[in-house]
Amino acid sequence: MRRFIITGVPGAGKTAVIRQLEFEGFSVVEEAATDVIASAHARGEAEPWTDPLFIDAVADLQRQRQIRAAHQPGDVQFHDRSVVCTAALAVYLGHPFSPFLTSELKRIQKEAIYENRAFFIRNLGFITPTEARRISFEETLRFERIHEETYRGLGFELMSVEPGDLLERVSVIKAAIH
Repeated sequence: MRRFIITGVPGAGKTAVIRQLEFEGFSVVEEAATDVIASAHARGEAEPWTDPLFIDAVADLQRQRQIRAAHQPGDVQFHDRSVVCTAALAVYLGHPFSPFLTSELKRIQKEAIYENRAFFIRNLGFITPTEARRISFEETLRFERIHEETYRGLGFELMSVEPGDLLERVSVIKAAIH
């Protein structure tokens, strides 16, 4: 199975792209950070990302989802983010890489879990805050740079998916995998 990462900054439209790919019959794997944040909020934690253990919780859920998804049928699978994104988030938040995060980064490289080409969904030029997305547009630009550096530093080729109509963005991705 060929596994491709769909990545980019918060609010860039990754989820819409992933949903459209799913509607078109592709296997998709959900991102983890939003669910970890929602769970923490339900437990009364206002800003779970301030705790360094947040990074490991996200990486662990990503690992679980990736392993479960390995048994899904299909030739192509799209992952909404990956542990590389979690590493970028750790850098952005100023959290050190834990032994678990480091081991996950090594595992995905050693086992060649993902295709070397990742699809980088570019920011839309604005951001709409949500309960889980509390970041300014200026901060998304900083996070975007960190994200790119992290992926490239781990040997990934980033294919930019520029702002545009949802179906155009999805067409760019589908053309690139064929």
